[in-house]
Amino acid sequence: MTSSAARTDTTDWMAVTDRYFMTTGRRFPVTIVRGSGSRLFDDAGKSYLDFLAGIAVVSLGHANPVVVNAIREEAENLILASNNFYTVPQARLARLLCELSGMERIYFQNGGAEANEVAFKLVRKWGKTQKAGAFEIISTENSFHGRTLGAVAATGTARYREPFEPLPGGFKFVPYGDIEALKAATTPLTCGILLECIQGEAGVLMPPAGYLKEVRRWCGEQNIALILDEVQTGIARTGKMFAFEQDGIQPDIMTLAKGMAGGVPVGAALCNKKLDVFEPGDHGSTFGGNNLSTGVAFAVISHIVESGLVAEVAEKGEYLLGKLRSLEDRYDFVKDARGVGLLCAIELDRPAASAVTQYGLEHGLIVSQVRDSILRLIPPLTVSKQEIDEAVEILDGALMSID
Repeated sequence: MTSSAARTDTTDWMAVTDRYFMTTGRRFPVTIVRGSGSRLFDDAGKSYLDFLAGIAVVSLGHANPVVVNAIREEAENLILASNNFYTVPQARLARLLCELSGMERIYFQNGGAEANEVAFKLVRKWGKTQKAGAFEIISTENSFHGRTLGAVAATGTARYREPFEPLPGGFKFVPYGDIEALKAATTPLTCGILLECIQGEAGVLMPPAGYLKEVRRWCGEQNIALILDEVQTGIARTGKMFAFEQDGIQPDIMTLAKGMAGGVPVGAALCNKKLDVFEPGDHGSTFGGNNLSTGVAFAVISHIVESGLVAEVAEKGEYLLGKLRSLEDRYDFVKDARGVGLLCAIELDRPAASAVTQYGLEHGLIVSQVRDSILRLIPPLTVSKQEIDEAVEILDGALMSID
């Protein structure tokens, strides 16, 4: 729908959605019809700076020619042939991601939760066949790993788990960042340790310095597989292609999704040879790894690498964090400004995140409220410094309004 057509369409699409769609969450009271770069436009023609980016998905911004042209090329050629055949886009993307990450095997899915399911199945089968039947996976409190039953069972946030119990067993939870608690929870039944390099949905919680290296060392000593959920942090989001590079470590299994294809659904689970234990029939996906999604992901990731965007994200991330810390200096109720790359958050000492989000929406800024007192900023990787200035100016106005 073009913006001009949207303005002449009198249908109340919010009412239609509310009438027919399951109530799985709250929505902004806005009908978005178009995007361009770092901006979204509603059906009245209003412009919004998009510092949500489809929840860290729209890596190259909206309507980017790299994405548009790749979609067109793949759609005109072949959208899906099924995994009964070899296909060029899938093979190209597999080689690129393995070479970039240092991993050795890959399987494509449709999103992050599905990729995590692959990781759980891999490590469980490895534990069963090569580690005396070990099956337990240690996860962390406040973590988030997706919405399937398996992913919810692995998520260390009770409010996500409790409505769906009994859940698949075999998951244990320890405080994030506490290496001693993790060691204490380890038993001969432990086959994997599941971590986010940064806890995004919990409020961009950063690990203590050296924590990931200590976990990597512990996994090596105990013959435990280290699983890193990089669904949100991967694909240049933190100013490195993969967040584990920030700590100079290598996982045994890694999952990716959100930023891979600029908005086209795709996910991936990667592993080293030791964890490559699947045999024919162990796993499958009708749509996973289709030509359209893998072709677009190859185009997006190739562009990120070849354009030098990873380094730009690191630079712009420092700029954004500096701006947010200036707000921390100005307002004593801003407890913390934190993050790395273009994954940042500000935490307040009061439950005012909703008010800030509402002010932002009214003044043309979309940000993510992840807790009552925490706001997350995850703009497209292509955001400009001028757009960062504009966003922070609106945030400044929002904070001033609640002072």
